[in-house]
Formats: sequence, structure tokens, C-alpha cells
Amino acid sequence: MRFVARRLLLFVAALTGLSILVFLALRVLPGDVAAVMAGTNATAARIAALRMEMGLDRPLPMQYADWLTGLLHGDLGVSAISGKSVALQVGVRSAVTFPLIVLSLAIALLIGLPLGCAAVITRNRRWRGLLHVIAIIGGAVPALWSGLLLILLFSRGSGLLGLFPSQGFPNDGWASPRRALASLVLPALATGITAGAGIMRYTRAALGDAAQSQAVSMAMACGMTRKQALLRVGLRLSLPQLVSVIGLTFAQMVTGVMVIENLFALPGLGVMLVTDVGNRDLIAVQSELFLLTAFFLLLGLAVDMAHHALDPRLKNASTDLQEVL
Repeated sequence: MRFVARRLLLFVAALTGLSILVFLALRVLPGDVAAVMAGTNATAARIAALRMEMGLDRPLPMQYADWLTGLLHGDLGVSAISGKSVALQVGVRSAVTFPLIVLSLAIALLIGLPLGCAAVITRNRRWRGLLHVIAIIGGAVPALWSGLLLILLFSRGSGLLGLFPSQGFPNDGWASPRRALASLVLPALATGITAGAGIMRYTRAALGDAAQSQAVSMAMACGMTRKQALLRVGLRLSLPQLVSVIGLTFAQMVTGVMVIENLFALPGLGVMLVTDVGNRDLIAVQSELFLLTAFFLLLGLAVDMAHHALDPRLKNASTDLQEVL
């Protein structure tokens, strides 16, 4: 409980510090939201009235306090350009982005974990060399290029096979689950292949180190084959490292899918953030960036908790430290 309490306090402190950083960083950017909203032919009086209406003429500490109070009450503000609720827009677009990330991560795990284990288990030099080449090529191929290649091969209309749609998302969203899922297959493959190559390399390295441990040797001495010892004992020893890698991969996908969303014309968070930054929609951008940073911190907290639960050495170290103190 002390460990959890300390991590939660650090999480709150980091979240507060990042909220201040996001708020101040956006105020440093050139341009004026009120001038953008008023238009090119607006008078100085009109711009000043808009600044007063939006509260941009107030001191920065008061603006930050108002924004933070709204966040604590679940109010992300209203877009200065569209006039729509930022929370509502984020909720609608999250229904595209997060299923895409989950599907991409599932593809990456299906590629990375089995092939990474096979690279350590196999004794065939040619097969091992082939897996090594696959890991290098898969990690070197940009997601944008692989996405274009997948469109040429599998998209309807312009592709050779014409299996999946290459543009857009159903207007009724997940009310048509088959169409919605089909529209995410190609972008998920484009992101998952690159991420899967990274997970494959980490799995091979972690399991390779575990193969040299005494635990695996002891398991083989107890009657297990080398393959059984690696999968039952070595993989379990490597699990804390793999959980950390998978958590970081999941976090990287949040920003990585922005390019893919633009390529496949998906109405996700990435497209929304890029559009709002281009429009200088300060209220929307600061709330969106805060949500992204909060998600990264929350994911890091979850990985830290999982790592502590999976590795008994961390529990013993915490117990010994408490006894010393």
C-alpha cells in the first residue's frame, strides 16, 4: 500500500507539472486565437471584445485556475473555432483511435512474441538468420510506406486484391461493427508490423538472456526439454521486461497512429489534434494535449504496478528498504 500511495502521489505531482507546462507552452506560440476567430477583416475593437469574451485578457494564473477547475469537473472547454464541446469531440474520435491502437498492438503481439521465441528456441541456423532479417526489415520499414504498400495490395478499388476499404470510417461508427472493423484492418497492419518487429527483437533478447540463467538449467535438469524450459521458465523470467516494452509500445502507438489516420482518412484523435493546432484553437489543443500526457502517465503507472507485481525481487527490495528505514 505504501508503494501504491507513493506512486499515486508522484502521478498527481507529475500530472500537475505537465498541465502547467502544456498551458504555458501554448501561450508562447505566436498568433492570436481571437484574431483567427474574428477573421482577416475584423477591427481591433472586435478582436478585443472576443479576447474579453474568451477570457484571454485575464492574467495567466487566473486562466490556468479556470482551466484546471474545469478539468477537475470533467469540463474540457468549448472549441473556439467550432463551438462544440471538446469532451464530446474527444469521445467521438477516441472510438476510432483507441480501437485502432488496440488492434495494432494485438497484431504486433501476434507477430513479435511467437517469432521472438522461435528465434531463441530454434537450432536451425538458416531459420534463425531468416528471423533476424525479418526483425531488421520489419523495424526499418516506415509505417507510412507500409501503409501505402498495403493500400496497393489489399484496398478496394485501387488494390490488387480489393479486400478492405482504404479510406474513411462508417458514418454510424460502431453501429456497423463489421464495416468499422474492416476500415481499421489496413491501418492496424501498417502500424502493427513495425511495432511487432520491435517486440520481436526485445523478446529474442530477453529470452536469450533467460536461456543462460540457472533457473532454465535447473528446469532442464528436472526433466524438461530445452523448449519447455524456455517457454515455461525463461518466458516467465522475461515477462517483467516484456510488460515494460509492451507498455512503451502502446504509448508510442498513440502518437504513431496520427500519420496513419491521415493516410487512411480516419476521423481520429490524431487528425483532430493536427487540425486544431493548424487552426490555433488554443482551448481545444491544451485539453487534448493534457489528455494525451495524462494517458501516458497513467500507462506508465500501470506498467510500474505490473512490473512490481511480476518481479518478486522488487517486493523483497521494498521490504528490505522499509526494515532499514
